[in-house]
Amino acid sequence: MSRAGYEHLTVYRHDDRHAECDLSDNTNLFGSAPSALASLAGWSGGDPARYPTPGNEGFRAALGSWLNVDRAQIVGGCGSNDIIDSAMRALGKPGSVVAYSAPTFVMAPHFARANSLDVVPVPTRLDGQPDVEGLLGTRAPLIYVATPNNPSGVAAGVGRIRLLIDRAPGFVILDEAYTEYLGTSWAEEAVKRDHVLVTRTFSKAWGLAGLRIGYGVGSSALVTEVEKARGPYKVNAVAEQAAAAAVRNDQAWLADVVDRTRSIRQATAARIRELGFEVSGSVANFLTVTVPNAAEAGAFLAARGVAVRAMSAAPVVGEVLRITIGPEPLMDRLVLGLSEWPR
Repeated sequence: MSRAGYEHLTVYRHDDRHAECDLSDNTNLFGSAPSALASLAGWSGGDPARYPTPGNEGFRAALGSWLNVDRAQIVGGCGSNDIIDSAMRALGKPGSVVAYSAPTFVMAPHFARANSLDVVPVPTRLDGQPDVEGLLGTRAPLIYVATPNNPSGVAAGVGRIRLLIDRAPGFVILDEAYTEYLGTSWAEEAVKRDHVLVTRTFSKAWGLAGLRIGYGVGSSALVTEVEKARGPYKVNAVAEQAAAAAVRNDQAWLADVVDRTRSIRQATAARIRELGFEVSGSVANFLTVTVPNAAEAGAFLAARGVAVRAMSAAPVVGEVLRITIGPEPLMDRLVLGLSEWPR
């Protein structure tokens, strides 16, 4: 009944919210943007019987000022997931190839297959950098790279990305879900080119995962093509208002969250290394820890109320635990659990 390739897809399911200490989904464990919360509290005067604004003008205007791009160069969506999915549909032709740096965000190849595209994984280098020469060598008309990457947290070097976008034979999607922790973005460069789309989200650093809002940045012509595939009203009215308020008012709050995350990440990585584990050089809000058996380690921690994302036999990285960085008491529980694991 299904088209070729689609029948092998599985439904994304992940729910560790029963855990007392949930370090599994890379959301902001320090809280949500305060102006967004205030906006939610004040939305009682809104009218849920009406559609949200069709063009998300207020949201795009706020983002444009922050990112130093024109609002016409921004497209909103139901999380960056929605933008990636829409971009695959808009920019790929059924049966054509999407090359991606593996391992990476699991939904990227999923969306490619769901949109009748073939996928070609290109393993990352041992240092976590994308194999740009390998990606270019596929001659794929669509290339996906996440920076910082997931699950490693490693950011692609500037020279790596510049080589990729300079020489790509077709379109490039740069997934910047964690770029607030890095402090740099390719958004201003993307709008100068007609073949580069940057995707970003409010689910991570901004602490608004439950509102499901993300966006893409590219040339106005490219954004229009993605918007065609996305369809109307994909950003709900509550999320649009909250995200715009956060961008306008909470830059200092965001900087503080990033600073705290970086400090605790560095300290936690050092503590885990002292236990004898290898830890990735992440610049995001999570760490990736190499273990002898990811499933066993994940189950051991879960039994102690600590949820992490266990990944078995992942390309290049092998057996790893991906662990979200949060306040110090949560990290203490994690480190204690790892120290007690009888590996």
